Amino acid sequence: MTQASEILRRSAFAQETDEVWLVLLTLSHPSLAEPIRVVDNTVPMVSRGAEFQDFPFGLDPPGEHEDAPGLARLWIDNVSREIGQTIRSIQTPVQALIEVVRAADADTVERAWPDFWLRNVRWNAGRVTGDLTLEDFTTEPYPAGTFTPASFPALF
Repeated sequence: MTQASEILRRSAFAQETDEVWLVLLTLSHPSLAEPIRVVDNTVPMVSRGAEFQDFPFGLDPPGEHEDAPGLARLWIDNVSREIGQTIRSIQTPVQALIEVVRAADADTVERAWPDFWLRNVRWNAGRVTGDLTLEDFTTEPYPAGTFTPASFPALF
């Protein structure tokens, strides 16, 4: 996660601002030829040479849902069905990158969250939803290996 820039902090805490902030979402997976790039805007845009299609989407922060209080949720309108069909064809979690840019300077990322995974994807006729999770390293064994007589007999 990147730190918020001074411009973002001033704008966020101002009573009024002329800044227009856009949220960019990039979904990537090894089975995709090109990542899915969308912007929550009414027109497509280009940021750092990559084109982001205009698709309404939203993020529900953790604690908004009684059935899963610790999970954040992502939803994307599935109006043209292409995102839903693509996501349905993938069997493993999809990496999700969320970025915030100013409309006046779309090539400068003001804030980024790069470590999310999209899991438990569900869809219906109008919307694709999924859980945004972080990789949990707390359940990994530590240390990964130990020097025991069975594994390393020459040491004993």
